[in-house]
Amino acid sequence: MPLREARREDIRRIVEMLADDEVARGREDFSGDMAAYDAAFDAIASDPNNTLYVWDHQGAVMGCLQLTFIPGMSYHGSWIAKVEGVRVDRSLRGLGIGEQMMDAVIAKSRARGCKQLQLTTDKRRTDAQRFYVRLGLDASHEGMKINLL
Repeated sequence: MPLREARREDIRRIVEMLADDEVARGREDFSGDMAAYDAAFDAIASDPNNTLYVWDHQGAVMGCLQLTFIPGMSYHGSWIAKVEGVRVDRSLRGLGIGEQMMDAVIAKSRARGCKQLQLTTDKRRTDAQRFYVRLGLDASHEGMKINLL
């Protein structure tokens, strides 16, 4: 399967895809020191409840996402899957890669015994919202965030 765990050499490419987004533009910087990204990768890789995945398309990283398993008290002490940072390279959007990535992590979440999968998407990402609804996700909650920087 083209979805595989990310490797250290994938970090720059992942950050490039995260930055190639109208909403996130300017939030990421891969032009200089990558130490913070390296540290984040190490933290994710060392946590058994976190995995950074990439979509390998003909030997090139063309998609990414992070899957986190969260233990919870709700739903009778069930595990919850959380998906973050879903991106597909602009040149390959519309080819079903995002759907295949999401199908794969939904299957991994079910296999892990999760009772729910959740993700957030910026309200300005209307195409992404339509995509997730088409996959069966329900916009049942209002997400709230605070910037701590």
